[in-house]
Amino acid sequence: MGFLFRALFFTLFLVSHQTKAQEFNSSSNNALPSASATSTSSSVARKLAGKCNWFRGTWVYDASSKPPYYSSTCPFIDPQFDCLKYGRPDTAFLKYRWQPFSCALPRFNGLRFLEKWRGKKIMFVGDSLSFNQWVSLTCMLHAWVPNSRTSYVKKDGLASVTFQDYGVQILLYRTPYLVDLVNEKVGRVLKLDSITDGKAWTGMDMLIFDTWHWWTHTGRAQPWDYLEERGKLYKDMNRLIAFYKGMTTWARWVDRNVDPYKTKVFFQGISPTHYLGKDWNQPTRSCASEAQPYFGRKYPAGVPLSWVVVNKVLARIKKPVYLLDITFLSQIRKDAHPSKYSGEHGTDCSHWCLPGLPDTWNQLLYAALFA
Repeated sequence: MGFLFRALFFTLFLVSHQTKAQEFNSSSNNALPSASATSTSSSVARKLAGKCNWFRGTWVYDASSKPPYYSSTCPFIDPQFDCLKYGRPDTAFLKYRWQPFSCALPRFNGLRFLEKWRGKKIMFVGDSLSFNQWVSLTCMLHAWVPNSRTSYVKKDGLASVTFQDYGVQILLYRTPYLVDLVNEKVGRVLKLDSITDGKAWTGMDMLIFDTWHWWTHTGRAQPWDYLEERGKLYKDMNRLIAFYKGMTTWARWVDRNVDPYKTKVFFQGISPTHYLGKDWNQPTRSCASEAQPYFGRKYPAGVPLSWVVVNKVLARIKKPVYLLDITFLSQIRKDAHPSKYSGEHGTDCSHWCLPGLPDTWNQLLYAALFA
């Protein structure tokens, strides 16, 4: 009964906070104007944005816009994200740029990035969405210094691109839950209160974390048999509660192990999926048939409860962690997934084409570092 009561209380807490988040989100106009219309934005949005909120704005169609790189010239591109190579016939999804309401995003300058972080180590830690953003950043940097010497190493769950002329190492550590997933006699156990992989994350100059998508997997797609907390095994539990517990463990790791004078910490935020057309009021569709963003003022599906969990955990963390709050701006981009145009089989409405949306995530990362 105690566990059921806590689950009910937690769900009610999230619903109440989701309502507040939806009210906040609805005041951000997500309509897609022409480039000439971006000079006007609502006073409400400006008030919410404060001096500059990079994450409240609108997608602007710009026919003259060019991608920050081409997949055919990036040696680090992965077939999973290379939509144009695998037959995507349209390129309109590359013509939208993100325009914050109250300011302009600084232009990404890869040379400045490499000079500023000369001799430093930057690590993405998380699931395949971290991989998506990692590939994007390495391609964006390579486009600025195409003749620079680079090395690319990929082994097991660790990958690294080094820009040797600058001594900048961009690493990727694959761990879908952040907390430990181990094999034991009883089976595969997801330990909600344990992080031992964190030893590999220390000594970095920048950490960009991400997790969520794997927390929802069930059946054969679920890579664990039991959840464990405080030595007690559970066959299952409410996934949002499990996510909250895992995120709280991660926050505790950050507080105990990160020196903010030596390491900048980011959390990627919740990247949405577009498998269910009912999320944008077209129940018979999925991302596979989408060639344009969502044009409404308010995204019909509302704010994901996982976004509420992330914000709740970050509100309590003691060390500075910058949230790359990419959820709202990504929800609108139902057109930006690989769908069937990928080196992988099936329809992919989780990841994003490259070049594409994750390039904007990295532009926002750049703004946070340099603006």
